[in-house]
Amino acid sequence: MDPISVLITIAAYFVLLFFVSYMAGRKSDNEGFFVGNRKSSWFVVAFAMIGSSISGVTFVSVPGMVQASGFAYLQMILGFVAGQFLIAYVLVPLFYKMNLVSIYGYLESRFGMSSHKTGAWFFFISKMLGASVRLFLVCLTLQLLVFGPLRWPFLINVVCTVALVWLYTFRSGVKSLIWTDSLKTFCLVVSVVLCIYYIASDLHFGLGSMFSAIGNSDLSQMFFFDDINDKRFFFKQFFAGIFTMIAMTGLDQDMMQRNLSCRNSKDSQKNMITSAVSQFFINMLFLMLGVLLYIYAAERNIALPERSDELFPVIATGGYFPVAVGILFIIGLISSAYSTAGSALTALTTSFTIDILGAGGKSEDGVRRIRKRVHAGMAAVMGIVIYVFGLLNNTSVIDAVYTLASYTYGPILGMFVFGIFTKRRVRDRFIPFVAILSPVICYVLQANSEQWFDGYRFGYELLVFNALFTFTGMWLCSRKERASFL
Repeated sequence: MDPISVLITIAAYFVLLFFVSYMAGRKSDNEGFFVGNRKSSWFVVAFAMIGSSISGVTFVSVPGMVQASGFAYLQMILGFVAGQFLIAYVLVPLFYKMNLVSIYGYLESRFGMSSHKTGAWFFFISKMLGASVRLFLVCLTLQLLVFGPLRWPFLINVVCTVALVWLYTFRSGVKSLIWTDSLKTFCLVVSVVLCIYYIASDLHFGLGSMFSAIGNSDLSQMFFFDDINDKRFFFKQFFAGIFTMIAMTGLDQDMMQRNLSCRNSKDSQKNMITSAVSQFFINMLFLMLGVLLYIYAAERNIALPERSDELFPVIATGGYFPVAVGILFIIGLISSAYSTAGSALTALTTSFTIDILGAGGKSEDGVRRIRKRVHAGMAAVMGIVIYVFGLLNNTSVIDAVYTLASYTYGPILGMFVFGIFTKRRVRDRFIPFVAILSPVICYVLQANSEQWFDGYRFGYELLVFNALFTFTGMWLCSRKERASFL
């Protein structure tokens, strides 16, 4: 696809997106920005959550990952489904009972102000880095397809990308995100399904022969029970999926902000269970697409790119298929990427305004003024972080940031587990030190695990140990006095 075609596709998509955002948020207030006035229909939120859970990284990376991991990712997705049930029936009733705007308000009620600020800052660091990395990888794709051929610098790419995210979220936050995410989910699902259809058709596969080809491929192995040291080992993936879901959805302001926009806890539970099951099948589609891409590359003698992440973009936009496939790829990528970035920006604004600045007690106009300034500030910080990634131009930085982001959820998980499942009082002033020390211990453990534990390599399960160390530290800083909150 030529750059002008890509720009026209993106522009047409955003015209529709801004229209939906305007219609949804034209009468929004602060409560509408933060929790959608708690009037969202559960089935609309469930549909929207599919798009919000799939980032641009997922859209590009998951099809390419089947070469190294097969369908092993679905083992973790099964853990995600189990984790969603725990969130729905443990955390959701608690958050609705407390009528929380920011979920980290629980930590102040249970432990004190230091714990509240600690949870909010850990979320801020993790979400800002994670969202910026995801958007950075999308900027790289746009630089390859649009800005590079037009000889526009990467800085213009970043400014335009972040400005678009800011524009469609600044007015009404969650209230518009529910509907814009629904649009993105529709575009995402349609684009993946039609890409599968076009590739299968070009390979002369009918529906039955397509499933047979995927099932008979060595790339479609799903379960791995043989080697406990393998990162793909089932129980490591499954239990890591459970705890990752609890930490990165149930204890993430970004994801829970939309779940808390439902009318009541029962509706929120319906939303979460429905979206969990739906996400399993959507990720299955991405993995099926990956197998078809590798089969197609082998059949047509297409040289595989050095990075598996580039397989889908190269084939979709390389002129091997009708222009419609390239357009669908661009729409799917933009839909998934801006869904994640928009929701992250809204959640960062909410948490920083309520948790860190403590603006919840101010007047409606006062909160609105602070919220708008914070929203612009968060967009600026995100743009700076993305640009710095571009200057470094090192994929190891991306790996390091993802690792750091996963570490920051461990202390949050440990604090919530301690608060919910014990009735002990903590010495609140020590919690920041406990929360910082736990990831440090995890880093030392991961760096030396193969030497200390006979070749054992830590994977995603390190999150559990991170939370366990936080839990232990809080226990050592606690006393038996019964917490009045519970």
